[in-house]
Amino acid sequence: MSKRRTKKREEEHPSESWLLPYADLLTLLLALFIVLFAMSSIDAQKFQKFSKVLNGVFVGGTSFFDYTKQTADDNNGSSEVKSVETKKQTQNNLTNNNQASSNTNNDQQLKDTQEKIDQYIQAKKLKGKFQTSLTDEGLLITIRDNVLFDSGEASVRKGDIKTAKQLSHLLEMDTPRSIIVSGYTDNVPIHNSKYKSNWELSVMRATNFLKILLENSNLNAKYFSVRGYGEFKPIASNATAAGREKNRRVEVLILPKTNGKSQ
Repeated sequence: MSKRRTKKREEEHPSESWLLPYADLLTLLLALFIVLFAMSSIDAQKFQKFSKVLNGVFVGGTSFFDYTKQTADDNNGSSEVKSVETKKQTQNNLTNNNQASSNTNNDQQLKDTQEKIDQYIQAKKLKGKFQTSLTDEGLLITIRDNVLFDSGEASVRKGDIKTAKQLSHLLEMDTPRSIIVSGYTDNVPIHNSKYKSNWELSVMRATNFLKILLENSNLNAKYFSVRGYGEFKPIASNATAAGREKNRRVEVLILPKTNGKSQ
């Protein structure tokens, strides 16, 4: 009688031992598909992430679906960072392009100004006195074969005042630009009651030369400035008297424009 009851209970409650190998089979299939997917991708970072997934599956620390959600969140964060970087790069490219375009425009404007000044020099037969050249800073006007200053003096020699006044007419432009007058000296040391160094002497030479330029009422003083280089940018050897005379000079630099205005 008891055997029949036991058999009847077993028929009512079938064994669930088959669930164990079935679960293992599903786990192995899941792992297989993950491996195949990871191997099909050339992204090393994705492969590393899926390796962590496999480790979580077999060790049992993290479920596949939880880790997938975490990976998706990481990817979203990475995409946002990349988006910000892309925007920054785009802005930098636009800035660089605008700067390049502005530089090209400034270069062309300086070339046009140089052409007009050269035409004036030729028309007034001043080619032996003045020369123009384009530099990294702007349009440079140099004075040829003129000894403007005596040694240790900052005043323009009387015989060269006419040269300064002629130069002032070259600087009359339809659109005013910022202009720098630079002074230079030879390498003979100076230290007296007037000037304690060649720095001071070079600045005063530029200042005195500028005063003569501004006697031209067509020039606006607000566009002009001076600077001194002392003996540190010679154009000739200081070993000879002739070379030192050439180094006692001034130069005039016409600056490019920035955003439609003079610098």
